[in-house]
Amino acid sequence: MQTFFSIAEFQSTRPLLLTVGTFDGVHLGHQAILSQIASEAEAQGLASAVLTFHPHPRMVLKPNEPMYLLQTIEEKQAAIADLGIDYLIVQPFDAAFSELDAETYVKQLLVDKLQVSKMLVGYDHRFGAKRQADYSDLQRFGAQYGFEVEQLSQQTVDALTISSTEIRTALLSGQVALAEKLLGRPYDFTGTVVHGKKLGRTIGYPTANIEITDFHKLVPGLGIYAVISEIDGQMVKGMMSIGTNPTVGGQTRTIEIYYFDFEGDLYGKTITTYCLGYLRAEAKFESLEQLKKALEQDADDSFAVFNEKGIH
Repeated sequence: MQTFFSIAEFQSTRPLLLTVGTFDGVHLGHQAILSQIASEAEAQGLASAVLTFHPHPRMVLKPNEPMYLLQTIEEKQAAIADLGIDYLIVQPFDAAFSELDAETYVKQLLVDKLQVSKMLVGYDHRFGAKRQADYSDLQRFGAQYGFEVEQLSQQTVDALTISSTEIRTALLSGQVALAEKLLGRPYDFTGTVVHGKKLGRTIGYPTANIEITDFHKLVPGLGIYAVISEIDGQMVKGMMSIGTNPTVGGQTRTIEIYYFDFEGDLYGKTITTYCLGYLRAEAKFESLEQLKKALEQDADDSFAVFNEKGIH
């Protein structure tokens, strides 16, 4: 897959079958759309292409509202490439771009620059300044400028609407199993191991403190989780705490992972962690001994999750 970081950079002599969207998370609904685009494009002799935006339009249009994303742009790029798409176009989204009227956007960008032959769009696709244009407008422009338009129905899993917002909400409340069901894979994040207060080692549970450098990457809600992490190409089981460490008077949210059956210096390493199961809420214990007993139970519960998922 070739990636272009603006419409202006795009170069191809092949007519496109294009879809447009933010595709945050590349969840099962997105996967259905993108897989259909890849297969239809091949059958029709077209190149399959995805037009997405960075930063997320909501960050530009509603800058005062916090916005956390399921994927970094690099993670999105990898997920889309896995689905057999030929071209990914990442258009910078700013105030000027948001003010393009619908016809200018279609004629100058989609038709003149991208040479769109066909578009497949979601049920809720809107475009142009203030998102005023909809599918019927796109059909009208298609007839005017000579490209075909097809609308895809909304994808569902067990009658629950799949949307990136739904997945974000699930993760923020600790529902990593629901998020995995909608994503089609465990939710993951990548971070660097940094120095912490080293309190865990005093009770026999040394932890790796993970720092996520992308401010907008969503971190699951506070709690204890069963996880696996990719460390130097190996998958290592662990249990993760996301919280403030209230038992020892902590104030700042940290991400700490205790790894089972692992020895080695992790400082400075970049680690990808997959969230497999929610174990319990963060709690303040009366003593470190009570905390240690809770961690022993967390370890047992983590291995129950691993066994359920066939991870040995």
